Amino acid sequence: MEASVTRSAAGPDLPPVEHTIADIAARAAASFSGETALRHKVAEGEWREVSYDEVGTIVREIALGLIDLGVEPGERVCILADTSPEWTYACFAVSAAGAVVVPVYPTNSSKECEWVAGNSGAVVAICENAAQLAKLKEVRDRLPELRHLVGFSDAEITLDGLRERGRGANAAELARRAEGTDLADPCVFIYTSGTTGPPKGCVLTHLNCASLGPMIGELEFIGDDEISYLFLPLAHVFAQTVQVGSFEVGATIVYFGGDTKAVIPELSETRPTYFPSVPRIFEKLYTLVTSQAEPGQIEGAVKVGLRVRELEEAGEEVPEDLRAAYEQADEALFSKVRAIFGGKVHRAVSGAAPIAPEILSFFLASGVPVLEGYGLTETNGVGTVNRLDAHRVGTVGQPMPGVEIRVADDGEVLMRGPNVFREYWGNPEATAEAKDEDGWFHTGDLGSLDEDGYLRITGRKKDIIITAGGKNLTPANIENDLKQSRWISQAIMHGDRRPFPTALITLDEEEILPWAEEQGLPATVPELATEERVIELIQAELDRANSNYAGVEQIKKFFILEQDLSQESGELTPTLKVKRNVINERYSERFEELYG
Repeated sequence: MEASVTRSAAGPDLPPVEHTIADIAARAAASFSGETALRHKVAEGEWREVSYDEVGTIVREIALGLIDLGVEPGERVCILADTSPEWTYACFAVSAAGAVVVPVYPTNSSKECEWVAGNSGAVVAICENAAQLAKLKEVRDRLPELRHLVGFSDAEITLDGLRERGRGANAAELARRAEGTDLADPCVFIYTSGTTGPPKGCVLTHLNCASLGPMIGELEFIGDDEISYLFLPLAHVFAQTVQVGSFEVGATIVYFGGDTKAVIPELSETRPTYFPSVPRIFEKLYTLVTSQAEPGQIEGAVKVGLRVRELEEAGEEVPEDLRAAYEQADEALFSKVRAIFGGKVHRAVSGAAPIAPEILSFFLASGVPVLEGYGLTETNGVGTVNRLDAHRVGTVGQPMPGVEIRVADDGEVLMRGPNVFREYWGNPEATAEAKDEDGWFHTGDLGSLDEDGYLRITGRKKDIIITAGGKNLTPANIENDLKQSRWISQAIMHGDRRPFPTALITLDEEEILPWAEEQGLPATVPELATEERVIELIQAELDRANSNYAGVEQIKKFFILEQDLSQESGELTPTLKVKRNVINERYSERFEELYG
Protein backbone atom coordinates (compact mmCIF):
# COMPACT_ATOMS: atom_id res chain seq x y z
CA MET A 1 0.00 0.00 0.00
CA GLU A 2 2.18 2.78 -1.24
CA ALA A 3 0.99 6.36 -1.17
CA SER A 4 2.75 9.57 -2.00
CA VAL A 5 2.56 12.24 0.67
CA THR A 6 1.34 15.80 0.30
CA ARG A 7 2.17 17.00 3.82
CA SER A 8 3.36 15.51 7.10
CA ALA A 9 3.70 16.53 10.75
CA ALA A 10 5.12 14.95 13.89
CA GLY A 11 4.67 15.50 17.60
CA PRO A 12 7.60 16.00 19.97
CA ASP A 13 9.72 13.04 20.99
CA LEU A 14 8.12 10.59 23.41
CA PRO A 15 9.99 9.75 26.64
CA PRO A 16 10.72 6.04 27.07
CA VAL A 17 7.78 3.85 28.08
CA GLU A 18 9.07 2.04 31.16
CA HIS A 19 6.06 0.17 32.56
CA THR A 20 3.34 -2.12 31.28
CA ILE A 21 -0.31 -1.91 32.30
CA ALA A 22 0.13 -5.09 34.38
CA ASP A 23 1.29 -3.17 37.45
CA ILE A 24 -0.57 0.12 36.90
CA ALA A 25 -2.89 -0.30 39.91
CA ALA A 26 -0.02 -1.34 42.20
CA ARG A 27 2.15 1.57 41.05
CA ALA A 28 -0.71 4.03 41.53
CA ALA A 29 -1.39 2.70 45.03
CA ALA A 30 2.27 3.21 45.96
CA SER A 31 2.61 6.63 44.31
CA PHE A 32 -0.73 8.18 45.32
CA SER A 33 -1.37 6.59 48.71
CA GLY A 34 -4.28 8.24 50.49
CA GLU A 35 -5.49 10.09 47.38
CA THR A 36 -8.99 9.54 45.96
CA ALA A 37 -8.96 7.33 42.89
CA LEU A 38 -12.70 6.89 42.30
CA ARG A 39 -16.05 8.34 43.23
CA HIS A 40 -19.28 6.49 42.54
CA LYS A 41 -22.94 6.71 43.42
CA VAL A 42 -24.37 4.18 45.86
CA ALA A 43 -28.00 3.17 46.33
CA GLU A 44 -28.83 6.00 48.73
CA GLY A 45 -27.71 8.59 46.19
CA GLU A 46 -24.52 9.28 48.12
CA TRP A 47 -21.23 9.71 46.28
CA ARG A 48 -18.69 7.35 47.82
CA GLU A 49 -14.91 7.73 47.50
CA VAL A 50 -12.38 4.92 47.02
CA SER A 51 -8.67 5.60 47.60
CA TYR A 52 -5.81 4.44 45.41
CA ASP A 53 -4.71 2.15 48.28
CA GLU A 54 -8.13 0.49 48.33
CA VAL A 55 -8.15 0.08 44.56
CA GLY A 56 -4.70 -1.51 44.70
CA THR A 57 -5.90 -4.05 47.25
CA ILE A 58 -9.10 -4.88 45.35
CA VAL A 59 -7.24 -5.33 42.05
CA ARG A 60 -4.56 -7.52 43.65
CA GLU A 61 -7.14 -9.81 45.27
CA ILE A 62 -9.24 -10.20 42.11
CA ALA A 63 -6.10 -10.86 40.05
CA LEU A 64 -4.97 -13.58 42.45
CA GLY A 65 -8.50 -15.00 42.38
CA LEU A 66 -8.37 -15.19 38.58
CA ILE A 67 -5.04 -16.99 38.78
CA ASP A 68 -6.55 -19.42 41.31
CA LEU A 69 -9.42 -19.91 38.85
CA GLY A 70 -6.87 -21.12 36.31
CA VAL A 71 -6.41 -18.05 34.09
CA GLU A 72 -3.04 -18.24 32.36
CA PRO A 73 -0.89 -15.42 30.89
CA GLY A 74 -2.10 -14.43 27.42
CA GLU A 75 -5.58 -15.92 27.83
CA ARG A 76 -8.52 -13.66 27.10
CA VAL A 77 -11.11 -12.49 29.63
CA CYS A 78 -14.29 -10.68 28.53
CA ILE A 79 -15.85 -7.87 30.55
CA LEU A 80 -19.54 -7.37 29.79
CA ALA A 81 -20.71 -4.44 31.87
CA ASP A 82 -21.54 -0.76 31.96
CA THR A 83 -18.98 1.82 33.07
CA SER A 84 -18.45 1.43 36.82
CA PRO A 85 -15.69 0.99 39.43
CA GLU A 86 -16.13 -2.78 39.14
CA TRP A 87 -15.27 -2.52 35.44
CA THR A 88 -11.99 -0.81 36.34
CA TYR A 89 -11.17 -3.30 39.10
CA ALA A 90 -11.79 -6.24 36.77
CA CYS A 91 -9.88 -4.66 33.89
CA PHE A 92 -6.72 -3.95 35.87
CA ALA A 93 -6.96 -7.32 37.63
CA VAL A 94 -7.03 -9.17 34.31
CA SER A 95 -3.92 -7.23 33.20
CA ALA A 96 -2.20 -7.91 36.53
CA ALA A 97 -2.82 -11.63 36.05
CA GLY A 98 -1.01 -11.41 32.68
CA ALA A 99 -4.21 -12.04 30.72
CA VAL A 100 -5.84 -9.94 27.98
CA VAL A 101 -8.92 -7.75 28.52
CA VAL A 102 -11.71 -8.14 25.95
CA PRO A 103 -14.39 -5.46 26.49
CA VAL A 104 -17.94 -6.22 25.35
CA TYR A 105 -20.50 -3.44 24.98
CA PRO A 106 -23.34 -3.86 27.49
CA THR A 107 -25.82 -3.04 24.72
CA ASN A 108 -24.66 -6.01 22.62
CA SER A 109 -27.12 -8.78 21.86
CA SER A 110 -26.37 -12.38 22.82
CA LYS A 111 -25.37 -13.05 19.20
CA GLU A 112 -22.92 -10.12 19.24
CA CYS A 113 -21.53 -11.29 22.59
CA GLU A 114 -21.05 -14.74 21.08
CA TRP A 115 -19.04 -13.25 18.22
CA VAL A 116 -16.67 -11.31 20.49
CA ALA A 117 -16.20 -14.09 23.05
CA GLY A 118 -15.86 -16.74 20.35
CA ASN A 119 -13.56 -14.81 18.02
CA SER A 120 -11.26 -13.83 20.89
CA GLY A 121 -11.27 -17.32 22.42
CA ALA A 122 -12.19 -15.95 25.85
CA VAL A 123 -11.82 -18.40 28.75
CA VAL A 124 -13.66 -16.26 31.35
CA ALA A 125 -16.43 -13.67 31.06
CA ILE A 126 -17.04 -11.17 33.87
CA CYS A 127 -20.61 -9.84 33.73
CA GLU A 128 -22.35 -6.98 35.51
CA ASN A 129 -25.67 -8.61 36.36
CA ALA A 130 -28.09 -11.45 35.66
CA ALA A 131 -29.24 -9.91 32.38
CA GLN A 132 -25.69 -9.79 31.01
CA LEU A 133 -24.90 -13.28 32.31
CA ALA A 134 -28.03 -14.54 30.55
CA LYS A 135 -26.69 -13.38 27.17
CA LEU A 136 -23.65 -15.64 27.47
CA LYS A 137 -25.55 -18.52 29.07
CA GLU A 138 -27.81 -18.48 26.01
CA VAL A 139 -24.88 -19.09 23.64
CA ARG A 140 -22.45 -20.89 25.93
CA ASP A 141 -22.85 -24.23 24.18
CA ARG A 142 -21.30 -22.56 21.11
CA LEU A 143 -18.33 -21.21 23.09
CA PRO A 144 -16.19 -24.27 23.87
CA GLU A 145 -13.25 -22.25 25.21
CA LEU A 146 -15.34 -20.30 27.75
CA ARG A 147 -14.64 -22.05 31.06
CA HIS A 148 -16.15 -19.72 33.67
CA LEU A 149 -18.82 -17.04 34.02
CA VAL A 150 -18.23 -14.48 36.79
CA GLY A 151 -20.78 -11.95 38.04
CA PHE A 152 -20.24 -8.69 39.84
CA SER A 153 -22.70 -10.22 42.32
CA ASP A 154 -25.57 -12.75 42.42
CA ALA A 155 -23.69 -15.47 40.53
CA GLU A 156 -22.03 -18.78 41.27
CA ILE A 157 -18.66 -17.04 41.01
CA THR A 158 -18.58 -13.35 41.97
CA LEU A 159 -15.95 -10.62 42.19
CA ASP A 160 -16.15 -10.85 45.98
CA GLY A 161 -15.68 -14.60 45.66
CA LEU A 162 -12.57 -14.04 43.56
CA ARG A 163 -11.28 -11.60 46.16
CA GLU A 164 -11.81 -14.19 48.87
CA ARG A 165 -9.88 -16.77 46.85
CA GLY A 166 -7.18 -14.20 46.20
CA ARG A 167 -6.63 -13.34 49.87
CA GLY A 168 -5.32 -16.81 50.50
CA ALA A 169 -3.20 -17.06 47.34
CA ASN A 170 0.53 -16.60 46.91
CA ALA A 171 1.20 -12.97 45.98
CA ALA A 172 4.60 -13.93 44.54
CA GLU A 173 2.86 -15.33 41.47
CA LEU A 174 1.35 -11.93 40.76
CA ALA A 175 4.77 -10.27 40.91
CA ARG A 176 6.17 -12.95 38.62
CA ARG A 177 3.45 -12.37 36.04
CA ALA A 178 3.90 -8.60 36.13
CA GLU A 179 7.64 -8.99 35.58
CA GLY A 180 6.99 -11.49 32.79
CA THR A 181 4.68 -9.15 30.88
CA ASP A 182 6.38 -7.48 27.93
CA LEU A 183 5.48 -4.18 26.31
CA ALA A 184 4.93 -6.08 23.05
CA ASP A 185 2.36 -8.44 24.63
CA PRO A 186 -1.36 -7.97 23.94
CA CYS A 187 -3.11 -5.93 26.62
CA VAL A 188 -6.62 -5.35 25.23
CA PHE A 189 -8.67 -6.63 22.30
CA ILE A 190 -11.19 -3.94 21.39
CA TYR A 191 -13.72 -4.91 18.79
CA THR A 192 -14.52 -2.20 16.25
CA SER A 193 -18.03 -0.75 16.15
CA GLY A 194 -18.99 -2.68 13.06
CA THR A 195 -20.34 0.31 11.11
CA THR A 196 -19.36 -1.36 7.82
CA GLY A 197 -19.24 -5.08 8.63
CA PRO A 198 -18.51 -7.70 11.36
CA PRO A 199 -16.46 -6.28 14.24
CA LYS A 200 -12.72 -6.89 14.04
CA GLY A 201 -10.67 -7.57 17.18
CA CYS A 202 -8.12 -4.77 17.39
CA VAL A 203 -5.05 -5.99 19.34
CA LEU A 204 -3.62 -3.19 21.47
CA THR A 205 -0.35 -4.05 23.17
CA HIS A 206 0.93 -2.92 26.55
CA LEU A 207 3.15 -0.46 24.67
CA ASN A 208 0.13 0.96 22.84
CA CYS A 209 -1.76 1.46 26.10
CA ALA A 210 1.12 2.48 28.34
CA SER A 211 2.46 5.08 25.89
CA LEU A 212 -0.48 7.24 26.91
CA GLY A 213 1.20 7.99 30.27
CA PRO A 214 4.30 9.69 28.83
CA MET A 215 2.14 11.42 26.21
CA ILE A 216 -0.14 13.16 28.69
CA GLY A 217 2.85 13.81 30.95
CA GLU A 218 4.65 15.68 28.18
CA LEU A 219 1.54 17.67 27.31
CA GLU A 220 0.48 18.10 30.96
CA PHE A 221 -2.96 17.24 29.66
CA ILE A 222 -4.42 15.66 32.82
CA GLY A 223 -3.22 17.05 36.15
CA ASP A 224 -2.98 15.10 39.40
CA ASP A 225 -5.78 17.28 40.82
CA GLU A 226 -8.11 16.55 37.90
CA ILE A 227 -11.61 15.24 38.52
CA SER A 228 -12.93 13.48 35.41
CA TYR A 229 -16.61 12.66 34.99
CA LEU A 230 -16.88 9.40 33.04
CA PHE A 231 -20.08 8.13 31.45
CA LEU A 232 -18.55 6.88 28.19
CA PRO A 233 -18.63 3.08 27.82
CA LEU A 234 -15.38 1.57 29.09
CA ALA A 235 -15.79 -0.96 26.31
CA HIS A 236 -14.77 1.91 24.00
CA VAL A 237 -11.16 3.01 23.61
CA PHE A 238 -11.94 6.67 24.39
CA ALA A 239 -13.03 5.85 27.95
CA GLN A 240 -10.07 3.51 28.36
CA THR A 241 -7.69 6.41 27.71
CA VAL A 242 -9.35 8.33 30.57
CA GLN A 243 -9.00 5.31 32.85
CA VAL A 244 -5.32 4.72 32.11
CA GLY A 245 -4.45 8.43 31.97
CA SER A 246 -6.01 9.10 35.38
CA PHE A 247 -4.18 6.23 37.07
CA GLU A 248 -0.87 7.32 35.57
CA VAL A 249 -1.05 10.78 37.18
CA GLY A 250 -3.18 10.13 40.28
CA ALA A 251 -6.33 11.97 39.16
CA THR A 252 -9.88 11.14 40.28
CA ILE A 253 -12.52 9.43 38.13
CA VAL A 254 -16.18 10.09 38.90
CA TYR A 255 -18.37 7.33 37.46
CA PHE A 256 -21.84 8.25 36.27
CA GLY A 257 -24.71 6.75 38.22
CA GLY A 258 -25.81 4.44 35.42
CA ASP A 259 -28.49 6.59 33.76
CA THR A 260 -27.32 8.58 30.73
CA LYS A 261 -30.38 10.85 31.11
CA ALA A 262 -28.93 11.98 34.45
CA VAL A 263 -25.57 13.09 33.03
CA ILE A 264 -26.38 16.81 33.14
CA PRO A 265 -27.68 16.89 36.75
CA GLU A 266 -24.76 14.71 37.84
CA LEU A 267 -22.31 17.19 36.35
CA SER A 268 -23.82 19.77 38.70
CA GLU A 269 -23.62 17.36 41.64
CA THR A 270 -20.05 16.20 41.14
CA ARG A 271 -18.50 19.40 39.71
CA PRO A 272 -15.75 17.81 37.62
CA THR A 273 -12.83 19.73 36.16
CA TYR A 274 -12.44 17.53 33.07
CA PHE A 275 -15.27 16.21 30.90
CA PRO A 276 -14.48 13.79 28.06
CA SER A 277 -17.50 13.22 25.86
CA VAL A 278 -18.83 12.57 22.38
CA PRO A 279 -20.29 15.26 20.09
CA ARG A 280 -23.92 14.23 20.64
CA ILE A 281 -23.75 15.27 24.31
CA PHE A 282 -22.21 18.66 23.50
CA GLU A 283 -24.84 19.16 20.81
CA LYS A 284 -27.58 18.47 23.38
CA LEU A 285 -25.97 20.83 25.90
CA TYR A 286 -25.70 23.50 23.21
CA THR A 287 -29.38 23.12 22.34
CA LEU A 288 -30.36 23.21 26.02
CA VAL A 289 -28.61 26.53 26.62
CA THR A 290 -29.38 28.30 23.35
CA SER A 291 -32.97 27.17 22.71
CA GLN A 292 -34.44 30.28 24.32
CA ALA A 293 -31.92 32.76 22.86
CA GLU A 294 -32.19 34.62 19.56
CA PRO A 295 -29.66 33.67 16.84
CA GLY A 296 -28.41 37.25 16.69
CA GLN A 297 -27.87 37.31 20.45
CA ILE A 298 -25.88 34.07 20.30
CA GLU A 299 -23.76 35.25 17.38
CA GLY A 300 -22.95 38.57 19.06
CA ALA A 301 -22.12 36.95 22.39
CA VAL A 302 -19.81 34.42 20.77
CA LYS A 303 -17.99 37.15 18.85
CA VAL A 304 -17.43 39.14 22.05
CA GLY A 305 -16.46 36.07 24.07
CA LEU A 306 -13.92 34.83 21.53
CA ARG A 307 -12.30 38.25 21.32
CA VAL A 308 -11.98 38.43 25.12
CA ARG A 309 -10.46 34.90 25.25
CA GLU A 310 -8.03 35.84 22.48
CA LEU A 311 -6.81 38.94 24.34
CA GLU A 312 -6.56 37.10 27.65
CA GLU A 313 -4.53 34.26 26.10
CA ALA A 314 -2.17 36.82 24.56
CA GLY A 315 -1.76 38.55 27.94
CA GLU A 316 -3.22 41.77 26.59
CA GLU A 317 -5.59 44.15 28.35
CA VAL A 318 -9.29 43.87 27.52
CA PRO A 319 -10.76 47.31 26.65
CA GLU A 320 -13.47 48.56 29.02
CA ASP A 321 -16.22 48.63 26.39
CA LEU A 322 -15.42 45.07 25.34
CA ARG A 323 -15.30 43.95 28.97
CA ALA A 324 -18.71 45.52 29.59
CA ALA A 325 -20.18 43.74 26.54
CA TYR A 326 -18.67 40.47 27.72
CA GLU A 327 -20.12 40.83 31.22
CA GLN A 328 -23.55 41.41 29.70
CA ALA A 329 -23.20 38.27 27.52
CA ASP A 330 -21.87 36.36 30.51
CA GLU A 331 -24.85 37.22 32.67
CA ALA A 332 -27.35 36.43 29.93
CA LEU A 333 -25.77 33.27 28.51
CA PHE A 334 -22.24 32.18 29.39
CA SER A 335 -22.77 31.80 33.15
CA LYS A 336 -25.60 29.35 32.39
CA VAL A 337 -23.21 27.29 30.24
CA ARG A 338 -20.63 26.99 33.01
CA ALA A 339 -23.35 26.11 35.52
CA ILE A 340 -24.60 23.25 33.36
CA PHE A 341 -21.09 21.79 33.37
CA GLY A 342 -20.97 22.04 37.16
CA GLY A 343 -19.08 25.31 37.42
CA LYS A 344 -15.54 23.92 37.55
CA VAL A 345 -14.88 22.33 34.15
CA HIS A 346 -11.83 24.04 32.71
CA ARG A 347 -11.40 21.60 29.86
CA ALA A 348 -13.63 19.20 27.95
CA VAL A 349 -12.61 16.91 25.13
CA SER A 350 -14.75 15.81 22.21
CA GLY A 351 -13.85 12.70 20.26
CA ALA A 352 -15.15 9.63 18.38
CA ALA A 353 -17.02 11.68 15.74
CA PRO A 354 -16.99 15.13 14.10
CA ILE A 355 -18.48 18.16 15.84
CA ALA A 356 -19.57 21.46 14.30
CA PRO A 357 -16.98 24.28 14.69
CA GLU A 358 -19.80 26.69 15.62
CA ILE A 359 -20.53 24.62 18.73
CA LEU A 360 -16.85 24.56 19.69
CA SER A 361 -16.62 28.34 19.26
CA PHE A 362 -19.70 28.80 21.44
CA PHE A 363 -18.28 26.77 24.32
CA LEU A 364 -14.85 28.39 24.01
CA ALA A 365 -16.45 31.84 24.19
CA SER A 366 -18.43 30.68 27.24
CA GLY A 367 -15.30 29.75 29.18
CA VAL A 368 -15.64 25.99 28.81
CA PRO A 369 -13.17 25.08 26.06
CA VAL A 370 -14.20 21.88 24.30
CA LEU A 371 -11.01 20.61 22.70
CA GLU A 372 -11.44 18.31 19.73
CA GLY A 373 -9.04 15.40 19.43
CA TYR A 374 -8.57 12.57 16.97
CA GLY A 375 -7.86 8.90 17.38
CA LEU A 376 -9.27 5.54 16.41
CA THR A 377 -9.56 2.17 18.09
CA GLU A 378 -6.49 1.14 16.08
CA THR A 379 -4.48 4.06 17.49
CA ASN A 380 -5.49 3.52 21.13
CA GLY A 381 -7.92 6.41 20.86
CA VAL A 382 -5.19 9.04 20.51
CA GLY A 383 -3.25 10.67 17.70
CA THR A 384 -3.78 14.42 17.61
CA VAL A 385 -5.29 16.83 20.10
CA ASN A 386 -6.01 20.48 20.67
CA ARG A 387 -4.62 21.87 23.94
CA LEU A 388 -5.47 24.87 26.06
CA ASP A 389 -2.22 26.52 24.96
CA ALA A 390 -2.40 25.35 21.34
CA HIS A 391 -5.83 25.00 19.79
CA ARG A 392 -7.45 25.82 16.50
CA VAL A 393 -11.23 25.49 16.11
CA GLY A 394 -12.19 23.35 13.13
CA THR A 395 -9.14 21.12 13.47
CA VAL A 396 -8.49 18.05 15.63
CA GLY A 397 -5.18 19.47 16.83
CA GLN A 398 -1.52 18.64 16.43
CA PRO A 399 0.20 15.24 16.70
CA MET A 400 0.77 13.95 20.22
CA PRO A 401 4.32 13.12 21.42
CA GLY A 402 5.82 10.27 19.41
CA VAL A 403 3.05 10.37 16.79
CA GLU A 404 3.59 11.08 13.09
CA ILE A 405 0.81 12.14 10.72
CA ARG A 406 0.89 12.12 6.94
CA VAL A 407 -1.70 12.97 4.33
CA ALA A 408 -1.44 10.85 1.18
CA ASP A 409 -2.04 12.22 -2.30
CA ASP A 410 -5.61 10.88 -2.27
CA GLY A 411 -6.27 12.81 0.96
CA GLU A 412 -6.19 9.81 3.33
CA VAL A 413 -4.73 10.42 6.78
CA LEU A 414 -1.92 8.03 7.78
CA MET A 415 -0.62 7.63 11.32
CA ARG A 416 2.46 6.01 12.85
CA GLY A 417 3.63 5.82 16.45
CA PRO A 418 3.80 3.71 19.63
CA ASN A 419 0.01 4.02 19.92
CA VAL A 420 -0.73 2.19 16.65
CA PHE A 421 -2.18 -1.31 17.09
CA ARG A 422 -0.36 -4.56 16.40
CA GLU A 423 -2.95 -6.44 14.34
CA TYR A 424 -6.54 -7.49 13.88
CA TRP A 425 -6.91 -10.74 15.80
CA GLY A 426 -6.88 -13.74 13.48
CA ASN A 427 -7.31 -11.52 10.41
CA PRO A 428 -3.95 -11.04 8.64
CA GLU A 429 -5.65 -9.88 5.42
CA ALA A 430 -7.39 -6.97 7.16
CA THR A 431 -4.19 -6.14 9.04
CA ALA A 432 -2.17 -5.99 5.82
CA GLU A 433 -4.83 -3.77 4.27
CA ALA A 434 -4.77 -1.35 7.21
CA LYS A 435 -1.02 -1.20 7.98
CA ASP A 436 1.82 -0.96 5.50
CA GLU A 437 5.30 -2.42 5.88
CA ASP A 438 6.64 0.82 7.32
CA GLY A 439 4.12 0.81 10.16
CA TRP A 440 1.80 3.47 8.75
CA PHE A 441 -1.84 2.92 9.65
CA HIS A 442 -4.23 3.92 6.87
CA THR A 443 -7.07 5.48 8.86
CA GLY A 444 -9.74 5.62 6.16
CA ASP A 445 -10.29 9.27 7.08
CA LEU A 446 -9.74 12.14 4.68
CA GLY A 447 -7.96 15.24 5.92
CA SER A 448 -5.43 18.01 5.49
CA LEU A 449 -2.56 19.48 7.51
CA ASP A 450 -1.98 23.21 7.76
CA GLU A 451 1.39 24.92 7.96
CA ASP A 452 1.45 24.61 11.77
CA GLY A 453 0.73 20.88 11.79
CA TYR A 454 -2.95 21.11 12.76
CA LEU A 455 -4.97 18.27 11.27
CA ARG A 456 -8.39 18.88 9.76
CA ILE A 457 -10.63 15.84 9.11
CA THR A 458 -12.83 16.37 6.08
CA GLY A 459 -14.65 13.03 5.85
CA ARG A 460 -14.44 9.27 5.57
CA LYS A 461 -13.32 7.64 2.32
CA LYS A 462 -16.23 5.21 2.55
CA ASP A 463 -18.72 7.90 3.58
CA ILE A 464 -18.14 10.08 0.54
CA ILE A 465 -21.30 10.40 -1.56
CA ILE A 466 -20.74 10.59 -5.31
CA THR A 467 -23.83 11.96 -7.05
CA ALA A 468 -25.02 10.73 -10.45
CA GLY A 469 -23.38 13.85 -11.85
CA GLY A 470 -20.00 12.82 -10.44
CA LYS A 471 -19.85 15.38 -7.61
CA ASN A 472 -18.10 14.22 -4.40
CA LEU A 473 -20.01 15.23 -1.26
CA THR A 474 -19.03 14.95 2.41
CA PRO A 475 -22.22 14.25 4.39
CA ALA A 476 -20.85 15.20 7.83
CA ASN A 477 -20.68 18.91 7.00
CA ILE A 478 -24.33 19.61 6.31
CA GLU A 479 -25.43 16.95 8.81
CA ASN A 480 -23.61 18.81 11.59
CA ASP A 481 -25.20 22.07 10.47
CA LEU A 482 -28.66 20.53 10.68
CA LYS A 483 -28.03 19.01 14.12
CA GLN A 484 -27.46 22.49 15.52
CA SER A 485 -31.22 22.99 15.18
CA ARG A 486 -33.12 22.62 18.45
CA TRP A 487 -35.76 20.55 16.64
CA ILE A 488 -33.46 17.99 14.99
CA SER A 489 -31.85 15.04 16.77
CA GLN A 490 -30.27 13.21 13.81
CA ALA A 491 -29.75 14.07 10.15
CA ILE A 492 -28.37 11.52 7.67
CA MET A 493 -27.64 12.49 4.08
CA HIS A 494 -28.33 9.96 1.32
CA GLY A 495 -27.60 10.17 -2.38
CA ASP A 496 -24.75 7.98 -3.60
CA ARG A 497 -25.12 7.57 -7.41
CA ARG A 498 -28.35 9.56 -7.17
CA PRO A 499 -29.25 12.77 -9.02
CA PHE A 500 -29.35 14.85 -5.81
CA PRO A 501 -28.91 14.48 -2.03
CA THR A 502 -31.81 13.62 0.26
CA ALA A 503 -31.97 13.15 4.03
CA LEU A 504 -33.51 11.21 6.87
CA ILE A 505 -34.40 13.47 9.81
CA THR A 506 -35.34 12.56 13.38
CA LEU A 507 -36.98 14.95 15.82
CA ASP A 508 -35.58 15.98 19.19
CA GLU A 509 -38.39 14.80 21.44
CA GLU A 510 -37.42 17.04 24.37
CA GLU A 511 -37.75 20.14 22.20
CA ILE A 512 -40.49 19.31 19.70
CA LEU A 513 -43.13 18.04 22.17
CA PRO A 514 -43.35 21.23 24.29
CA TRP A 515 -43.50 23.29 21.07
CA ALA A 516 -46.23 21.04 19.67
CA GLU A 517 -48.29 21.45 22.85
CA GLU A 518 -48.06 25.24 22.54
CA GLN A 519 -49.23 24.98 18.94
CA GLY A 520 -52.13 22.66 19.76
CA LEU A 521 -50.59 19.84 17.73
CA PRO A 522 -50.51 16.08 18.47
CA ALA A 523 -48.50 15.01 21.50
CA THR A 524 -46.47 12.12 20.07
CA VAL A 525 -43.45 12.05 17.78
CA PRO A 526 -44.96 9.52 15.32
CA GLU A 527 -47.94 11.83 14.76
CA LEU A 528 -45.72 14.92 14.47
CA ALA A 529 -43.50 13.23 11.87
CA THR A 530 -46.26 13.67 9.27
CA GLU A 531 -47.71 16.94 10.60
CA GLU A 532 -47.58 19.65 7.91
CA ARG A 533 -46.47 22.41 10.29
CA VAL A 534 -43.61 20.26 11.59
CA ILE A 535 -42.52 19.50 8.04
CA GLU A 536 -42.53 23.25 7.35
CA LEU A 537 -40.51 23.83 10.53
CA ILE A 538 -37.85 21.31 9.45
CA GLN A 539 -37.87 22.66 5.89
CA ALA A 540 -36.96 26.09 7.28
CA GLU A 541 -34.03 24.54 9.15
CA LEU A 542 -32.98 22.73 5.97
CA ASP A 543 -33.16 25.97 3.99
CA ARG A 544 -30.88 27.60 6.58
CA ALA A 545 -28.32 24.80 6.34
CA ASN A 546 -28.54 24.57 2.53
CA SER A 547 -27.70 28.26 2.21
CA ASN A 548 -24.11 27.46 3.23
CA TYR A 549 -23.55 25.11 0.29
CA ALA A 550 -23.47 25.11 -3.49
CA GLY A 551 -26.62 23.97 -5.26
CA VAL A 552 -25.28 20.51 -6.10
CA GLU A 553 -24.47 19.91 -2.40
CA GLN A 554 -27.88 20.96 -1.08
CA ILE A 555 -30.39 18.45 0.29
CA LYS A 556 -33.43 18.65 -1.95
CA LYS A 557 -35.91 16.37 -0.16
CA PHE A 558 -36.25 14.70 3.24
CA PHE A 559 -38.50 12.52 5.32
CA ILE A 560 -39.01 12.57 9.09
CA LEU A 561 -38.67 9.25 10.88
CA GLU A 562 -41.36 8.33 13.41
CA GLN A 563 -38.77 7.65 16.13
CA ASP A 564 -35.19 8.57 16.96
CA LEU A 565 -32.23 6.35 16.11
CA SER A 566 -30.90 4.20 18.94
CA GLN A 567 -28.31 1.64 19.95
CA GLU A 568 -31.04 -0.87 20.73
CA SER A 569 -32.33 -0.72 17.17
CA GLY A 570 -28.82 -1.29 15.83
CA GLU A 571 -28.75 2.12 14.12
CA LEU A 572 -26.18 3.76 16.42
CA THR A 573 -22.88 2.52 17.81
CA PRO A 574 -22.30 2.72 21.60
CA THR A 575 -20.57 6.08 21.04
CA LEU A 576 -23.67 7.31 19.18
CA LYS A 577 -22.17 7.23 15.70
CA VAL A 578 -24.63 6.47 12.91
CA LYS A 579 -24.33 3.10 11.17
CA ARG A 580 -24.86 4.38 7.64
CA ASN A 581 -25.02 0.94 6.07
CA VAL A 582 -27.87 0.00 8.43
CA ILE A 583 -29.75 3.26 7.74
CA ASN A 584 -29.36 2.99 3.97
CA GLU A 585 -30.58 -0.61 3.95
CA ARG A 586 -33.36 -0.28 6.51
CA TYR A 587 -34.95 2.81 4.98
CA SER A 588 -34.14 2.13 1.32
CA GLU A 589 -37.80 2.18 0.29
CA ARG A 590 -38.44 5.53 1.94
CA PHE A 591 -35.35 7.05 0.30
CA GLU A 592 -36.55 5.58 -3.00
CA GLU A 593 -39.88 7.38 -2.60
CA LEU A 594 -38.04 10.71 -2.40
CA TYR A 595 -36.59 10.09 -5.87
CA GLY A 596 -39.92 8.89 -7.27
